[in-house]
Amino acid sequence: MTLSLLPEEERILAGEQGETRQMMMEILVALGKVFGAEHLIPIKSAQVSGASFKTIGEAGLEWLSGLDARVAVPTVLNPVGMDRKRWREMGISESFARKQEQIIAAYSRLGVRLECTCTPYYLYQTRFGEHLAWSESSAVAYANSVIGARTNREGGPGALAGAIIGKTPAYGLHLVPKRRPELVFAVEPSPEWGDSALFGALGYFTGKIAGNRIPFFTGIRPTRNQLKALGAAMAASGAVALYHVEGITPEARVFSYPIDEIEKIPVTVSDVRLTASETLPDAVALGCPHCSPEELAGVAHLLDGRKVRIPVYVFAARKVIEQTPDAVTIIERSGAKVYGDTCMVVSPVMEQYGLIMVNSGKAFAYVPDMCGAAVRLGTTEECIRIATGE
Repeated sequence: MTLSLLPEEERILAGEQGETRQMMMEILVALGKVFGAEHLIPIKSAQVSGASFKTIGEAGLEWLSGLDARVAVPTVLNPVGMDRKRWREMGISESFARKQEQIIAAYSRLGVRLECTCTPYYLYQTRFGEHLAWSESSAVAYANSVIGARTNREGGPGALAGAIIGKTPAYGLHLVPKRRPELVFAVEPSPEWGDSALFGALGYFTGKIAGNRIPFFTGIRPTRNQLKALGAAMAASGAVALYHVEGITPEARVFSYPIDEIEKIPVTVSDVRLTASETLPDAVALGCPHCSPEELAGVAHLLDGRKVRIPVYVFAARKVIEQTPDAVTIIERSGAKVYGDTCMVVSPVMEQYGLIMVNSGKAFAYVPDMCGAAVRLGTTEECIRIATGE
């Protein structure tokens, strides 16, 4: 299969629009050839990872600083390593902050919007069927599954290349036939399926089984926040970039998938419930992926009139924080902190703790490797109860 380029794309590849755009087109062409794409397709938006100095280091900063172009579509940045306004309060070092600001400045010069979030779908409207070039695993799972947009899980350079060129290779999840379910998780209905943390545990369990296959769930009726938790955990424990839930997600409603012909795996609440450690955590971290306005309100309700006895970090997109000032005030009155721009996974601040309690299957999968800490999973209510000593 040969990748065909339009004349204008050939000119970019030949360097007629500068070295940076030429380099970005070379990245897209290479990806297209590896994955058998026949052509490039226009995208509506991009979301770029590789934003924290903790994850990309000096080499990544040097590469970004050498780029000279502007993005062609609306492009959002993934969380960086610190709250840009309150990094001193977080305990971030001057040296780290200086390097992080240089990375942010490099992206800004490219025209990337400095939203710094893994939940861009809370900030910008994304529609069913739109082609995207998103890179953060949980954002990809949400866009594909909950919205019905189309994106592969791009690496940081691939997403940035798509952003600058405004196109991406047409392969994988951009193609409708590649979005069909490949196995079924037949979940036993239970009244216990009511907390996002349990859906995170379900995602952690099923992601390990699914790998990079597309699962179809029956027997559950999750809310959007629970769908977010489910997909984020599957993306972290496996490599799931798209899933369907019977009667809930858009493509499960639009298309009549022949699921009777697919491998079925039964799942019960007892299968996915993780054995809780009784060891008291050193800190609690909530917001992986970043909290929705409803989730911030829920945390505020649980903390109203209480005081925390251990550090509690709550992470959300800056705009979501600004849209929910009353909830943030209540949360911080308890002694907990609400931070924007960053998250528990990519900020070095979490590396000081030996045991972190989370309410997220994604965090449960990532924290041990990314923060070097042990991790305990609980519901949001359990996290707050432990944090307040009640």
